[in-house]
Amino acid sequence: MTTITCLSEARDFVQQISREPDQRIVALTGAGISTESGIPDFRSPGGIWTKRQPVQYQDFVSFEESRLEDWDRRFEMLEFFRKAVPNAAHLALASLGRSGQLETLITQNVDGLHQLAGFPQERLIEIHGNSTYANCLSCGKRAELEDQRKHVDAGRSPVCRHCGGLLKAAVVSFGQQMEEADLVRAAEAAQTCDLFLVLGSSLVVHPAAQLPAIAVQSGAELVILNGEETPLDSMASTVIRTPLAQTFSGFLQEIAQNP
Repeated sequence: MTTITCLSEARDFVQQISREPDQRIVALTGAGISTESGIPDFRSPGGIWTKRQPVQYQDFVSFEESRLEDWDRRFEMLEFFRKAVPNAAHLALASLGRSGQLETLITQNVDGLHQLAGFPQERLIEIHGNSTYANCLSCGKRAELEDQRKHVDAGRSPVCRHCGGLLKAAVVSFGQQMEEADLVRAAEAAQTCDLFLVLGSSLVVHPAAQLPAIAVQSGAELVILNGEETPLDSMASTVIRTPLAQTFSGFLQEIAQNP
């Protein structure tokens, strides 16, 4: 395993990726890719999830008080999401996605920054959902979060205007089952890639943390770009410790110069 801590070496390494267009890439992103865009890691010390107990899915569907608590924290998180813009790492992945080289992007993030960066929706798997809008738990219709604020401020949890079902931010809550189709699609992508990239994930949250191992067991090369050690570092050919946005700062210029 090679460990890179020098920023110039890290930049050279990631720029090499664009020079191998036949390589089939799958990427997994975590909170670390968005912290440089101003979105805190909500699980880290001092984050929302350490100050307020998470609302379990069964409590959300059963109790009005729990629903209002969940909505309150969604609005708190939304303030961070509104101010954030995609950084160089988001933009680099979007470029690789549009070119087809990055076949699938699996994200643990719920901030919507990959979409804002222009990553193709059909290649994106939001394994933990998306916290920038809501879905009806009954009919599945989408609803915008800001439209629900007046209801929450009045002490009522929002309901769907189409069917009257409960509205909930489109994230996978604690105790809520993940979409089986997304899990299958992510595992299949890991099994068929040549290179599996991990960007900004601690690889401790399952089942996403299993995907790099699936890729390696299927013959792929694993490269981990994360500021701290992960449980799967020993499986990687290269580990990069430099800040992601700075690491990819010259990536798009490299692509423009070598189309």
